[in-house]
Amino acid sequence: MAKQYKLTPKRLQELQEELVYLKTVREREVAEQIKEARSFGDLSENSEYDEAKNEQGKLYSRIAEVEEVLANYVVIEETAVSENAVSLGSQVTVEDEETGEQETYRIVGSQEADPMNGRISEDSPFGKALLGKEVGQKVEVEAPMGMLHYVLKELHKN
Repeated sequence: MAKQYKLTPKRLQELQEELVYLKTVREREVAEQIKEARSFGDLSENSEYDEAKNEQGKLYSRIAEVEEVLANYVVIEETAVSENAVSLGSQVTVEDEETGEQETYRIVGSQEADPMNGRISEDSPFGKALLGKEVGQKVEVEAPMGMLHYVLKELHKN
């Protein structure tokens, strides 16, 4: 069975638009680069041609990746879980029990994860630990440096 990718409706639309762009505009640009590089003569010593072919490989790789996601996605439905429990799409604020520091995160599918910008994948250890929790509950996350302890302080469904 193929892996299912969990996407928000917004991310689904972004991927669909990206695929159209890659298959139309970007593919034509790369084809033009290859055509131009071929006009320079001997392909065995033509760095422009090599670069254009590398770009074409990257393009086709990205197209295949986006098509794989679009062939196996599930749109995140937030109504399937209790309004009081953390689920995909939830925004949470947690407090580190040791330091008292608070951090806010949004729980997203793996295709949308961006930890540096507060978007945590539900497949990550932290995301898995948060799913299903309610405000006031303790969250334990196993990390390389040992067990981390948090308390769920706030939960917002958007």
